[in-house]
Amino acid sequence: MGRSTLKSTASRCLRWLDDRTGLLWVLRHSLFHRVPVSAKWWYVFGSATMMFFAVQIASGIVLAMFYAPSAAQAYESLVYINQQVPSGWMLRAIHGWSSNAMCLMMLVHLAQVFLHGTYKYPRELTWIFGVCLCVLTLALAFTGQIMRWDADAYWGLGIGAAIVDRMPVVGNALRGIMLGGEQISGATLSRFFALHVFILPGTTVALIGLHLYSILRKGISEMPKAGEVVDPATYDKAYEARVHKTGVPFYPDAARRDMVFCGAALIVLVGIAAWYGPMGPGALPDPTIIEASPRPDGLFLWIFAALALLPPSSETALLLIGPPVGIALLALLPFIAPRGERAPSRRPLSVLSFGVVCTGIGVLTWLGMQSPWSPVMNAWTSTPVAPEFVERRSPLALQGALEFQFAQCRNCHAIGGTGGMRGPDLTEVATRLSWDQLVRQIQQGGGNMPAYGKTLSSAETHALVAFLSTLDGGRSRAQIPGAMESQSVSDAMPTAASTPLTSSSP
Repeated sequence: MGRSTLKSTASRCLRWLDDRTGLLWVLRHSLFHRVPVSAKWWYVFGSATMMFFAVQIASGIVLAMFYAPSAAQAYESLVYINQQVPSGWMLRAIHGWSSNAMCLMMLVHLAQVFLHGTYKYPRELTWIFGVCLCVLTLALAFTGQIMRWDADAYWGLGIGAAIVDRMPVVGNALRGIMLGGEQISGATLSRFFALHVFILPGTTVALIGLHLYSILRKGISEMPKAGEVVDPATYDKAYEARVHKTGVPFYPDAARRDMVFCGAALIVLVGIAAWYGPMGPGALPDPTIIEASPRPDGLFLWIFAALALLPPSSETALLLIGPPVGIALLALLPFIAPRGERAPSRRPLSVLSFGVVCTGIGVLTWLGMQSPWSPVMNAWTSTPVAPEFVERRSPLALQGALEFQFAQCRNCHAIGGTGGMRGPDLTEVATRLSWDQLVRQIQQGGGNMPAYGKTLSSAETHALVAFLSTLDGGRSRAQIPGAMESQSVSDAMPTAASTPLTSSSP
């Protein structure tokens, strides 16, 4: 069979396939549809999100060949992948970090579309599909963390189940559906495995198809310019005329930038995966450990901090009302503001709202990383007292330094900036509280501080207060009641309105 015969046969096969499926028609319209000439680097984030999703699918398929979705074997299967499967650790690292990268690109893309007003007429459905894809992307990241089946996954599931259980009337039933029973078990992992591997990816693929179709149907928006107003009565014809006159084919003009950005993002992903390695698994899940301090992955730290800082009286309302209302407002945004200016400089309220949300999420993420509301449970054994706080101290103060460690005060309080942050730093507590006030606070407690009156003897309490009274560097002096030494106290000592030893924390 000659070369011309092979070419003719391949051409007939392609025509037959195109006639039955329309595949070539779809490819031609997808690759060569015209886009605005101004559609440049601001428009690469959507393509990067799709690229990372493809990495997720490819790496997830390989990992599924080794992962055991069983409560008894899931943890060990991940350890086996990390240690025994050739390059398994790298595959897990790529899968985990590409999940974070996909969420990050999705959020950046959503922010860019919001700031440029691209959700306005006639791209309402494109925006709604994008909001749904953002929610699905975050759901994929959360269920992926559950697949690690470590302590963070176990307690994260417990927190999620408690939130669901607060829903009126149907909460208990939904919790049972979520967990597959009354408590976290093997059935829980099986359900989340089905969500993570089948349901959520399948739904995501379907929504991506609808999202891309709506983009091809209504086109890619132009870069916003001040003074150009979206008017539904005239926009369609004006847009078609501009694209026909000045537009360029998506391939190769716009696609070139997408490929460059995606290639660079992929190189960065591989570098981060090789440097930091896979995410977990962490400690083994153990429901008998009640002093666990679970923490979600980085993208969910702001939610973790918000939940920790919510006043108890408002938790249920904000947890059950806040997220649905927020998602609904985002989805309805094209119908709330379908026309008008798109340029950020002409939409100060939108820019201000975006800035406030980003600042809030940034601050909460930082707090989630610090977790100041959680005691450092090993600080009393692993965080030493700095030499400057024990040098040239009396025997009574040195005994108090030992009591400060053994009573585990260091878990919640810092000295010189080291230690727990649940309570205030005690470095200069003697400048705020008198001797009697310190004794009363230790014995009776207050706020979130427990009372130590029955735990510490009178001698131990006095030794502890003697140590705390020397931490201010000796800037003032006072006689310790019942002791043959001088201690520090300020000339203007607060009395009735003194600051407590520990502040109320969430």
